[in-house]
Amino acid sequence: MSASVVATRPFEDQKPGTSGLRKKVKVFQQANYLENFVQAVFDSIGDFAGQTLVLGGDGRFYNRQAIQIILKMAAANGFGRVLVGQGGILSTPAASHIIRKHKAFGGLILSASHNPAGPDEDFGIKYNIGNGGPAPEGVTDAIFARTKDIGEYRILAADDISLDDIGETQLGDMRVEVVDAVADYADLMRSLFDFDAIRALLAGGFTMAFDAMHAVTGPYATAILEDDLGAPKGTVMNGVSKEDFGGGHPDPNLTYAHELVDVMYGKTSRPAPDFGAASDGDGDRNMVLGNGFFVTPSDSLAIIAANADCAPGYQGGIAGIARSMPTSAAADRVAEAMGLECFETPTGWKFFGNLMDAGKVTLCGEESFGTGSSHVREKDGLWAVLFWLNILAVRKDSVANIVTEHWRKFGRNYYSRHDYEGVDSAAAGQVLQTVRDQFTTLPGQRLAGRLVSACDDFSYADPVDGSVSSNQGVRVLFEDGSRIIFRLSGTGTSGATIRLYLESYEADVCKHDMDAQDALAEMITAANEISKLQALSGRDRPTVIT
Repeated sequence: MSASVVATRPFEDQKPGTSGLRKKVKVFQQANYLENFVQAVFDSIGDFAGQTLVLGGDGRFYNRQAIQIILKMAAANGFGRVLVGQGGILSTPAASHIIRKHKAFGGLILSASHNPAGPDEDFGIKYNIGNGGPAPEGVTDAIFARTKDIGEYRILAADDISLDDIGETQLGDMRVEVVDAVADYADLMRSLFDFDAIRALLAGGFTMAFDAMHAVTGPYATAILEDDLGAPKGTVMNGVSKEDFGGGHPDPNLTYAHELVDVMYGKTSRPAPDFGAASDGDGDRNMVLGNGFFVTPSDSLAIIAANADCAPGYQGGIAGIARSMPTSAAADRVAEAMGLECFETPTGWKFFGNLMDAGKVTLCGEESFGTGSSHVREKDGLWAVLFWLNILAVRKDSVANIVTEHWRKFGRNYYSRHDYEGVDSAAAGQVLQTVRDQFTTLPGQRLAGRLVSACDDFSYADPVDGSVSSNQGVRVLFEDGSRIIFRLSGTGTSGATIRLYLESYEADVCKHDMDAQDALAEMITAANEISKLQALSGRDRPTVIT
């Protein structure tokens, strides 16, 4: 085996987004495209000679082929060991845990998260640093800079290795260890939650359904929920991982997880279970449902925080809470009641990493169906599901009762997100600029029956390293704490996604039973009027409402 140096030319479109580089599969299949980006990562992350790299992905189309290329490049570039998930599979939170457990230099995670998969769909790759979290902006900026002037990459001339058999293989001077993709993660979950209490709950007539959406959490959920905790076989729906995710869109929300939603709202022949949940393509997102009842991700974070002492791993207390800026302020109210600090960060899990490493927060979450804690440095879908099961086992109450009791104590943050997907990028940018152009005139006006107090483009100064992230979302803030927020998503692969966030706080218990869209109707109208969103986007309604 010998290392080759292959001449190449830069591609102009390799700027990593919020969660790495995401493009259509056919883009990644271009000669040298994946290789250029991987070499740019290796050239930008420092001295890793002899160190360990973690490698795996969500099993989508092109996952196996990409892993074989990356293994040969890692060997040619001087890594001493690569830990790769069996079959090339690692959920994103499991990869984060393995990086941390084995003190790896970092990891490459192959995923486009909740985006569709298949030969004509999406693929992605991101680099996670040694703390197990996504690379910070300084690293991704360096990677992008390197992609623009790269002239060669290094790769080992070698045959592919088996990814299906657990064990060790030598690849040049580098050792490749194929590891059980589930075992280490399952052990971590046992250390955090009361599995005996959850087993008793499931054995006592409590029913649940978990939709793995034919994505990466299928084997994780089957091993933990059915094999370990004793949930009946078939509790895990769509549990067989497929390269095209069964042709579905593996985004655990009310629109795309419609099969689970139908089950939980009694629209099928089976009785609606007591508890339902779903996870996404790479296993880091979650949706939580009760019998005929949807729990918003913002409320889920707040309720987990308020009930953290139900889980053994958190009974010593939590250090603090963090949420992304577009996430509702429900968690802020819990933090205040608990005497804890609540941090407001830009969207992107990497912003939570510094806070967790500094011991400032234990729990964190995003409205985009992501919740997690300091056990890893990624959001973690199955962890959130197990936390809810632990709470239900201790509280011995329904999901709906737990949520409504929480509202009675803390008030309800009516909240919704409207996504306009695949919008022309220039038109999407103009929507935000239209609101920016009114920053000086909107304050003092009344919109949706509320007084506008301020407008801004959210900027975040990291309290740990002092770095500043600007232009993180256009906000219209109201005197009563309500908010209208416009933001462009960084997770798509074509066009742009405009995200409109709406929030209104209601303290009056007598007004807690409204449908969120009805409660926010005047704000929705006002948001469209000030932004000209529908006129500029050419859309008369959102693609997805959550």
